[in-house]
Amino acid sequence: QVQVEQSGGGMVQSGGSLRLSCEATGRTGSSSVVGWFRQAPGKEREFVAAIIWSGTLTNYADSVKGRFTVSRATSNSPVYLHMTGLKSEDAALYYCAVTGPKYGGWRSGTERTDVYDYWGRGTQVTVSS
Repeated sequence: QVQVEQSGGGMVQSGGSLRLSCEATGRTGSSSVVGWFRQAPGKEREFVAAIIWSGTLTNYADSVKGRFTVSRATSNSPVYLHMTGLKSEDAALYYCAVTGPKYGGWRSGTERTDVYDYWGRGTQVTVSS
């Protein structure tokens, strides 16, 4: 089992920045991936970014490239999602997720919700104009 704890989020003006944090503890490995997803009211949950456990590989949705950065300092550090240049369309409930033991590895994909077994409770990001 893996426990996923999220923190951060809140309200920010358009163009502002926020940082989300995710800590995963339990049975993880070097091929585990931490993903960030978001879900706005009335919309499906969508992929935002992902990082391999070591922090050496990252992937981003086109909508956030150049504005969001996913990072971690070491394999024991939290995973951060640094969000800059926030827009109204970025407002959503943000989730952190971690792949499980059946995950096929980075090349099998990081953007589908069904490759992740463990999910945080979500943290709200609100962007005011």
